[in-house]
Amino acid sequence: MTDPTPDSTRPDSARPDSTRPNSARPDSARPDSARPDSARPDSAASDLLWAPSPERRASTRLAAFAAAAGLGSAASYADIHRNSIDNPEPFWRSVWEFCGGIGDPGSRFVEPGDPSDPRTTRFLPDARLNLAEQYLRFSDDTPALIYRGEDVVEREVSWRDLRAHVARTQAALAAAGVTAGDRVATLLPNSPDAVIVFLAAASLGAVFSSTSPDFGADGVLDRFSQIEPKVLVATDGYSYAGVRHDTTAKVAEIAAGLPSLRQVVIAPYGDRAVDTSTVPDSISFADWVEPFSERTEPTFELLPADHPVYVLYSSGTTGKPKCIVHKAGGVLLKHWTEHQLHCDLHPRDRIMYFTTTGWMMWNWLVGGLASGCTVVLYDGSPFHPTPTRLFDLADELGPRLFGVSAKFIEAIMKEGLQPAQTHALDTIDVICSTGSPLAPEGFDYIYDEVKNDVHVASFSGGTDICGCFVIGDPTGPVYRGEIQVPALGMDVAVFDDDGSRLGRQQQGELVCCNPFPSMPIEFWNDPDGARYSAAYFERFPGSWHHGDYAEWTTHGGMVISGRSDATLNPGGIRIGTAEIYRQVDQIDEVLESVVIGQQVEADTRVVLFVRLRDGVELDNVLRDRIRRQVRSGASPRHVPAVIAQVPVIPRTRSGKLVELAVREVVHGRQIKNAEAIDDPAGLDHFRDHPDLA
Repeated sequence: MTDPTPDSTRPDSARPDSTRPNSARPDSARPDSARPDSARPDSAASDLLWAPSPERRASTRLAAFAAAAGLGSAASYADIHRNSIDNPEPFWRSVWEFCGGIGDPGSRFVEPGDPSDPRTTRFLPDARLNLAEQYLRFSDDTPALIYRGEDVVEREVSWRDLRAHVARTQAALAAAGVTAGDRVATLLPNSPDAVIVFLAAASLGAVFSSTSPDFGADGVLDRFSQIEPKVLVATDGYSYAGVRHDTTAKVAEIAAGLPSLRQVVIAPYGDRAVDTSTVPDSISFADWVEPFSERTEPTFELLPADHPVYVLYSSGTTGKPKCIVHKAGGVLLKHWTEHQLHCDLHPRDRIMYFTTTGWMMWNWLVGGLASGCTVVLYDGSPFHPTPTRLFDLADELGPRLFGVSAKFIEAIMKEGLQPAQTHALDTIDVICSTGSPLAPEGFDYIYDEVKNDVHVASFSGGTDICGCFVIGDPTGPVYRGEIQVPALGMDVAVFDDDGSRLGRQQQGELVCCNPFPSMPIEFWNDPDGARYSAAYFERFPGSWHHGDYAEWTTHGGMVISGRSDATLNPGGIRIGTAEIYRQVDQIDEVLESVVIGQQVEADTRVVLFVRLRDGVELDNVLRDRIRRQVRSGASPRHVPAVIAQVPVIPRTRSGKLVELAVREVVHGRQIKNAEAIDDPAGLDHFRDHPDLA
């Protein structure tokens, strides 16, 4: 076993030698000569941060797709996007053919529905397919999955072995009585076991659902009790920041709260033996699949494209989480376009995205298998044993796509990390960011301190669609602070309050005006679709209303200013919270912050809570500096009326700020589902805060 925690300060271990690119990228991958270098413009004052060279642009999957679709390899992104909106039938047919769909797609790719109800449009309406078969497209000995669990465990699974593991798990699920439509749930780290159970469930047509093992028992039961799973596969522990956490008592509590279960399976964290005695009527993963050890090839139940494949959950900070049911054909088409056309991933490339099994980015990451990519799984703290951990892994494992949250970029920027000086990062061509808006300074930091010749693709979408509304374009320029383009196949617009389209540099509500494949089938236990309709179509009938406050830029990109339900309204003027965060993040003493609108009599005042570096106190001098920064960088109306210090800033378990929960606490209202928050007790610091008296 190689040392999983190289010392990033040692040049020899930090910078791969000349053999690293070959060992990091299989021989069958695209040669480096097929990805010509691009250059960042010399002018540091320009908003243009990067653009692909003509050679690199011509080598992209997007250019190849445009040629295959009859648009010509030199077609502009705007032309390709417009074609995807105006001609959905030939567009989605071309996606299926270009990406190598497996199964019978049928003769039609789009069945138009009622124009006033996008939910009635169907994609691949006549198809018979299986998502697991799409994911298991290779059967050789090159790696399909590469796993690192902090400094505790590591594992590599070849395509051949992945198929065999899925075959055995599929047989074990079938023996437990699982058939098409039944639910299979997991409480597992971001590990091969989670991927194997997902693919085994999908191969049978079962509906998969996962959550992260750091969730409390109540939070897990709030989710799984709604869908009534037949099988639960759970870990006996996990490691985070060097501390091992035993989960067996929690698993026992969860199992006892799910009367629908027929089988409880315990998977070990690492190679140690599993003690199932603390979880009544459970079996170890190894013993569960052992009777089927001779199986090497799974079978695949061919199903309609609209068959449910997994359930994802809303954050649940304002009530019990919504169970969002996604369909196999929809997520397949969506992830193909995002991975291959927007992120320029080719078969045999490696994709690495820091996530947990409780965030939709896990489903997005694993979807890379459908494009023939090797998926790099990391579970644990991104800052253990040092803040360079993810960059150490990038040098070791050689991903082409390196993905993190905007919060991670902000954190390492505050730490003063300079990966460009300490790491090679020579295989990385795309750095992706999502979870919240990436600030302009975050773009600067990546190009200045991480890698100057890289496509920075900022995303924005959500669990609701298991994908993105706006995303990257590998053939186009990257401008400071902007998400590059609307996603293919999606007529994204910005509406005013009356439902009219706004032009550039006008803020309003982010909407999608046409049907798209990854619209969910339904919410669980919403038989008449009333909750689904209210969530997305009530505000602007006929158009999907996502709840983001956004504007188009002069370059045709997008800036998102935060959630529209968290938008501030002091004096009746709407302000996006991201505009304030961008300025506060430039104050070195501030590690993180959350801003809300507090109702005071007939008006709203802006309240900013800050978490400061150790040993720093919030005095009037620092308050004045923050206010000056906000005033000069944003506007006088953005300046907080109150700035208060707190020891923690609570977030969801996927790292998103819980502005609404903080607002509810400040106003003395009860939080309906604190289990969705990573540190629920942290909300107590906002209740009756003395600075708000």
